[in-house]
Amino acid sequence: MEKVWLKSYPEGMPEEVPTPPWRSVKDLFEHSFAAYPDNAAYSNMGKTLSYADLNDLSMRFACFLQQELGLTRGERVAIMLPNVLQYPVAMCGIFRAGLVVVNVNPLYTARELKHQLNDSGARCIVILENFANILEGVIADTDVDHVVTTGLGDLLGWPKSTLTNLVMRHVKKAVPAYRFANRTPFNQALKIGAGKKLKPVDIGYADIAYLQYTGGTTGVSKGAMLSHRNMVYNVQQTITWQADAYAGVEPIIAITALPLYHIFSLEGNCLTVMAQGGENVLISNPRDFEGFAKEIARFDFNLFTGVNTMFASLMHTPSFDKIDFSPLRVCIGGGMAVQPAVAKEWKQKTGRTVLQGYGLTETSPVAICCTIDSDFNGTIGLPVPSTDVIIVGDDGNELPLGEVGEICIKGPQVMEGYWQRPKDTADVMLPGGWLKTGDVGRMDEDGFFWIEDRKKDMILVSGFNVYPNEIENVVVELDGILEAAAIGVTDERSGEVVKIFAVRKDERLTEQDIIDHCRANLTGYKRPKMIEFRDELPKTNVGKILRRELRDE
Repeated sequence: MEKVWLKSYPEGMPEEVPTPPWRSVKDLFEHSFAAYPDNAAYSNMGKTLSYADLNDLSMRFACFLQQELGLTRGERVAIMLPNVLQYPVAMCGIFRAGLVVVNVNPLYTARELKHQLNDSGARCIVILENFANILEGVIADTDVDHVVTTGLGDLLGWPKSTLTNLVMRHVKKAVPAYRFANRTPFNQALKIGAGKKLKPVDIGYADIAYLQYTGGTTGVSKGAMLSHRNMVYNVQQTITWQADAYAGVEPIIAITALPLYHIFSLEGNCLTVMAQGGENVLISNPRDFEGFAKEIARFDFNLFTGVNTMFASLMHTPSFDKIDFSPLRVCIGGGMAVQPAVAKEWKQKTGRTVLQGYGLTETSPVAICCTIDSDFNGTIGLPVPSTDVIIVGDDGNELPLGEVGEICIKGPQVMEGYWQRPKDTADVMLPGGWLKTGDVGRMDEDGFFWIEDRKKDMILVSGFNVYPNEIENVVVELDGILEAAAIGVTDERSGEVVKIFAVRKDERLTEQDIIDHCRANLTGYKRPKMIEFRDELPKTNVGKILRRELRDE
């Protein structure tokens, strides 16, 4: 395999990353606790925890888990929290006790929560009390035997009256009544742990750090086993790739609006910023775009990560114009394709380029990324150091340069497999350690990769492949369109036709406007034959449009 992309690497970028200085995620933050005790580590709603604070609080929590609950090496602890200060305290404490983190989406339904708790075998869960009513309905049918509940402001020191006013704004849930046989409030757990001594647990490369569940957009949610090796190597890859961007910046300040339970934010913000002694500014409810904009305007931030829908909505928020983007060095869009129209408007308004990155939960997640000094042109970039990428056909054999096929990835960040699912693991792994991504793409002559689409989302019109991303990118070029999704609908004559779901920002825009625009920009078989306007489109909790839900309606 020829690594064509190496010729397009920035000057000085190594082909392979150096061996990480940490043997585990635990080693990573222990190093930061020692090296940066006075630096701000996490800020949320006016409260800041230094690395020294996080060191103290997480040690207390580790002692509680190990000494009070009796959890032993390798057992799983679920975290069901939005972006609040309790998340990093719990995560660091879990690793210090030699346990495994199971990240859980706080907005899960009872069915989804029950599946993940049962599949992971989690014995303990840390949960925001606002969502405890969901847990109450399923806990009897799981292996969970202890619940740590936390209020929104447990680490903020706010009076109850202030919390009551802010609960709806930040998490949009009322605090329910709940009853658990074995429950400990978070602050009480910290008090209990303060009086105990941790028995050190040695964890290293081979140990599982996270059971990181896939989003469920392709079927049953599966737990990707991400080892400590996977995670620390991916952090090292990210730091190496971004090294030149932060020259003269110390410490890094990152806006962390995507939830920490999502792999993109977990690695790209939480761990990578911690490894460098930087500060994560946690946004608890990024859907409150006005509050989001006002909060980040208070910081001279250097890193901003998001998804296409977040960039689009934030730019149309009144307080957006008050944000100073001049200190921003790195802005990355992931999770879904960044649409050219959105990237263009972002560059016009902020002066900063949205860099596309690509990866999966199964790749920890960073595998391919645009270079820091590049302009937006639609590519997802180049494989990061220590990563190999090939394009294969349906027979699993590598295709020639420029041909479209399935993207396959090999590197130290590729997962160990799916938790207790050897068949599912075998289905996505090729001989030699190659991961089949399920994404369709190509590599050009300079080694840059381009996403065509997900295999499952491809639309077949009269034998021709139609990629939804292409149709959606054309539709959102219209000034009156906020966002759009394209799916295939069964048609007797052509097999399938394209249907567009669109959200308008100008109610005067009509179906005919979209039809005329597509007629001018797309060949006949790609043009949508059906158009439906919606007030909103179904999305995952990180803003990725769920075409599957639209297809299943």
